[in-house]
Amino acid sequence: MSRLFGATLREAPVGAETPGYQLLLRGAYMRQLGQGIYSYLPLAWRVMRKIEQIMRDEMDSSGGIEISMPIVHPAELWKKSGRYDAIGPEMARFSDRRDRPLVLAMTNEEVVASLAATEIQSWRQLPRLVYHIQLKFRDDPRPRAGLIRAREFTMKDAYSLDRDSAGLNTQYEAMHHAYLRIFGRCGLPVLPVAADVGMMGGSQAEEFMYLNALGEDTIVLCDSCGYAQNRQVARSALASGHAEPPLALERVATPGAMTIEQLSQQLGIPAERTEKALFLATSDNRFVIAVVRGDMQLNEAKLASVVKAGELRPMTVEEISAIGSVAGYGSPVGVGDRAIVVVDEVAAASPNLVAGANEDGWHLRNVNVGRDYEPDHVADLVAVTDGQPCITCGEPLRTARGVEVGNIFKLGTHFSTALGAYYLAEDGTEKPIVMGCYGIGVGRLLACLAEEHHDERGLLWPVAVAPFLVHLCAIGDEGLAAAEGIVTDLELAGIEVLFDDRAERPGVQFNDAELIGCPVRLTVSKRSLASGGVEAGLRSDLDGKREVIARADLLEWVGLHTGAEV
Repeated sequence: MSRLFGATLREAPVGAETPGYQLLLRGAYMRQLGQGIYSYLPLAWRVMRKIEQIMRDEMDSSGGIEISMPIVHPAELWKKSGRYDAIGPEMARFSDRRDRPLVLAMTNEEVVASLAATEIQSWRQLPRLVYHIQLKFRDDPRPRAGLIRAREFTMKDAYSLDRDSAGLNTQYEAMHHAYLRIFGRCGLPVLPVAADVGMMGGSQAEEFMYLNALGEDTIVLCDSCGYAQNRQVARSALASGHAEPPLALERVATPGAMTIEQLSQQLGIPAERTEKALFLATSDNRFVIAVVRGDMQLNEAKLASVVKAGELRPMTVEEISAIGSVAGYGSPVGVGDRAIVVVDEVAAASPNLVAGANEDGWHLRNVNVGRDYEPDHVADLVAVTDGQPCITCGEPLRTARGVEVGNIFKLGTHFSTALGAYYLAEDGTEKPIVMGCYGIGVGRLLACLAEEHHDERGLLWPVAVAPFLVHLCAIGDEGLAAAEGIVTDLELAGIEVLFDDRAERPGVQFNDAELIGCPVRLTVSKRSLASGGVEAGLRSDLDGKREVIARADLLEWVGLHTGAEV
């Protein structure tokens, strides 16, 4: 401890909003350098290395081969895949001294595809699984909660290369189980959920969620049948109302009714008999009108997937006016081809709704999709909420917050065709390599472990990832003299020891030991020696129970109570 770099803190710095983040700062695990940018001090670095080793073990046992890829990429690679323009300012772009455009790596699909194009020629070289553990940068506009949402972060990303979709399915399933083993060994409970493919593209994605109130993702769950999906893609068995014949369109005055609530009150109808139009624009300046029933909420991720938009923003009042509509009284009726019209499937199946008349102070009764306007797309657009019926079993759904700590994607052939990664098949034809990708945030996993394993006194690291297995406190000259030999015995047995050799009061040493959170605390002092050995206890013992163990029995005690091989 006298040589440890970093001092423990009595109080967490202002702005540290979550318990785990506060304890990582107080326990001298990490320090903030800038917004979303952190230095890992020795204790955190040891935890990171142990997490990474667990990842290497599981990736290697699944057939993975570790490589290293650059963090700086020529922009041309990303332009070939189409993501250079599709990704917004979160991608860090810059130029070298010769004005050649470059980017900082957020992920490595383009690089792997370009490597496959030069290294894979024949079907005999497939399948392959490569991975690396690398520092990455994403200029997140809202970094928060320490490493939960950082701009600079370490990620383990892996990439599978296969001949066909059957091979991809096999490797995808192998990675699914490998990820469960990784999180299980680290001591973090996770739930795999279906997810949106987002900027990665492809046909299928799963996220591994740590359920915690600090998470920014909403997970839809059914306790009856086990249905679990990210709200971005979750569906429910929503009713579409009563079947009835289309009625004649009727114009009705609705002064001041610019919201669904105001409209419902003024006309004396439930929100489910109304239609809500939302006006959005894509990053490439396409105008979109999304229509959902008035009692439902739009899920922008679903809409973005339908119109193939990287980002969506609200249209301005001027833009809404330019397409022939009116803010607060808008609908697709009469807009024509001046906007892409996407209607939720429940709204499309609900007859005779009240919708905006595209005229200030007026609405239309009995609007019917297909008769009064033609949508460009009909799709599931709504955000699932608590209590809606499960699409699988019909029981009520509930929502929970979660932190995404890992993800897996079936990419298909998009990147391989864009980067020229083809192989010669058995029948002599040239075919694109089928890709998958698989990521885990190492720092985010560390942060989630801190949120999961702590109490009011400090951290409580699981044995597999603890910075040291044993924290040894030496009290007084007698304790210090005896401690040197104990440390030697433990280290010779392969037990990592954090030895508090500082001339500090017992209370300071004990408080630091509980704050740092190593699984075993040993104390050697004049009193313990007089009682026959070393005082031993587990950090996880909330009662603080301690017992004196003879030095000759100490290794056996540590192994018995921690599962460590000694």
